[in-house]
Amino acid sequence: MMGPTLNSIVSSLQRSGIFINSLITALTIGGQQVFSSLMFRCPCQVGKNFYYGSAFLVIPALILLVAGYALRSQMWTITSEYCCRCAPPHRRISLLERKLACLRFFSITGRALVAPLTWLAATLMTGTYYECAASEFASVDHYPVFDNIGASKREEIVAGFPCLRSAPSYQEIRDEVALLHRYQSQMLAWILITLATIAALVSRCLVRCCSPLTSLQQCYWTNHLHNERKLFEQAAEQHSRFIILQRIKKLFGFIPGKEDVKHIRIPSCQDWKDISVPSLFCMGDDLQGHYSFLGDQVDEHNEESKLGDIELKP
Repeated sequence: MMGPTLNSIVSSLQRSGIFINSLITALTIGGQQVFSSLMFRCPCQVGKNFYYGSAFLVIPALILLVAGYALRSQMWTITSEYCCRCAPPHRRISLLERKLACLRFFSITGRALVAPLTWLAATLMTGTYYECAASEFASVDHYPVFDNIGASKREEIVAGFPCLRSAPSYQEIRDEVALLHRYQSQMLAWILITLATIAALVSRCLVRCCSPLTSLQQCYWTNHLHNERKLFEQAAEQHSRFIILQRIKKLFGFIPGKEDVKHIRIPSCQDWKDISVPSLFCMGDDLQGHYSFLGDQVDEHNEESKLGDIELKP
C-alpha cells in the first residue's frame, strides 16, 4: 500500500511544481556555495571591487533567468503557436486561446524566476559579493585614525578590507565595516524574499481572478495538457519508429531484429545520396509531409500494401 501511495504523492508534487521548484532551489543554493568558494576572489582594488562584486551578483541571476525560459518546452510551444510569423495564416486564434496562452506565460515566468531569485537571496544572505562591491563606498570619515590620511590613500585602504590588506591598527574598523555590510546584505535578502513571496501570492490570486476558467475547468485543463503531451510523445515515438522501419526495409531489404532474413539488398550510390539530404517537416505546398531522414526512396503508392510486413517491438 505504501508504494502506490508514495508514487501518488510524488506524482502530485511533480505536477503541482513544488517538487521541481524545491529541487531547483536546492541545486541553486548548492551551486552558489561551490561557485563562491572556487571562483570568487575580490580584487580589493579601487575601481574594480564594485564591478567585480556586482557582476558575480547579477550576471549569474540573468543567465539563470534566460535558461529558465529556454528550458521550458511550453515557452517554445507558445512562441511557435502564437508569436511566430511562420504560423499557418489560415489559423485564427480565439480570444480564449490568447488568454490561456497569457496564463501559461505567467506560469512559465513564475517558474523561471525561481532560480535567479534563489541565487540573489543566497548570495545576499552570505554577503560576500555585496561586501566586495560596497567596500569602496564605506564611510570611515568618523574614525579619528583617518583624519590625517588623504582621500586616495583612504580609498585604497578601505578597498583592501575584504582581503584583509590593512595594518593591524585598522582591524577594529575593518570588522565594523564588514559587520555593517553583512547587515545591509542580509536585510536586502530578507526584503527580496518578502517581496517575492508577496508578488507570488498576489500574482496567483490575480491569475485565478482573471482566468476565464472555473477551478474545475482549470484542473481539467491542466490534466488535459499533461496527458496530451504524454500521449502525443508516445504516439510520435511509435509512428516515427514505424516509418523508419519502412524506410530501412526499402533501403536494406530487411528489418533490424528479425532473425529470418531472406532478402537483403546492397544500397546503390544514388540511395546513399538520397538519404544524405534530410526531408523537411510539412514544408512547401505538399498535402502530405515527409518525416524521414532516410529520403523518399519508398514508393508511396505501395506503402500501404507493405504495412503488414512490419512488426513493431515494444
